[in-house]
Amino acid sequence: MKLATYKDGSRDGQLVVVSRDLTTAHYATGIADRLQQVLDDWSFLGPQLQDLYETLNNGKARHAFPLDTCQCMAPLPRAYQWADGSAFINHVELVRAARKAEVPKSFYTDPLMYQGGSDDFLGPCDDIVCASEAFGIDFEAEVAVITADVPMGASAGRALEGIRLVMLANDVSLRNLIPDELAKGFGFLQSKPSTAFSPVAVTLDELGDAWNTGRLDLTLQSSWNGRKVGICDAGPEMTFHFGELIAHLCKTRNVRAGSIVGSGTVSNKGVEQNGRNEWPKGYSCIAEKRAIETIQDGKPSTPFMQYGDTIRIEMKGRDGQSIFGAIEQKVCAPRPGRASVV
Repeated sequence: MKLATYKDGSRDGQLVVVSRDLTTAHYATGIADRLQQVLDDWSFLGPQLQDLYETLNNGKARHAFPLDTCQCMAPLPRAYQWADGSAFINHVELVRAARKAEVPKSFYTDPLMYQGGSDDFLGPCDDIVCASEAFGIDFEAEVAVITADVPMGASAGRALEGIRLVMLANDVSLRNLIPDELAKGFGFLQSKPSTAFSPVAVTLDELGDAWNTGRLDLTLQSSWNGRKVGICDAGPEMTFHFGELIAHLCKTRNVRAGSIVGSGTVSNKGVEQNGRNEWPKGYSCIAEKRAIETIQDGKPSTPFMQYGDTIRIEMKGRDGQSIFGAIEQKVCAPRPGRASVV
């Protein structure tokens, strides 16, 4: 089934069930008001939502209405935690190669992960508000999952069983703030503002055989200012699958229902063409494009995002239909009279 959260003026919105083709929706009122309620009682509430989903897809839901993705909040507008991995080691290799740094051997066996803010997620059409263009505004196109309870010390296989829903993410980064933060030795904070998520989160059965043991074997598309810059394969080159990422997170603590885990920037290896390395599948973040330019030409030439820039992130199934709906955002300065949001 497919689930979304509609804006209603509150912080947590209203849970809606969305049709498979993303054209119609139906409030889940009478079953659950919030997605977190469902995650906390999945075995009881999940089947009721599934029944409503089937009724909606059969055209028999009496109070269905057209889906407007710009009325959607993040599927979970705020969550108990947001932990983002860096599961595509090619991304790490490129960024480090650009600054002539070695990739530690442990990076190939132990996932990188940071814990971001989860109290104020962005909806799929919400603006990216940033106090200064000088911060180095970047998008990051990712896949993310929402978990059930996963016990401390769970194996990767056990952790896979704890995945309830899948969605897309734009993990916005402020690249020019990152070096000083990392130099302190305490990780990201100001350089990682609010993350945006796709309009819809879907259960694993909706993905069919594209869901391959914790990897999503489909193409993630990124369009910057209307130009497609990334058509990256999200599955085959994912070094650590989602079960391994969740197992890493719960090594020393329980992971509770409603936790969100991200894949990190989806990234594909380059190929040699005419004696030069090229990346025909493009990129899922500007930092990677700049790393590629540095490797090829000795310096980056692509600037980071500016006010007025737009980013669209979407994934289509093998039938060509959008699965999660699109993240479509615009970069904006803070409005006068409103406190700056970084």
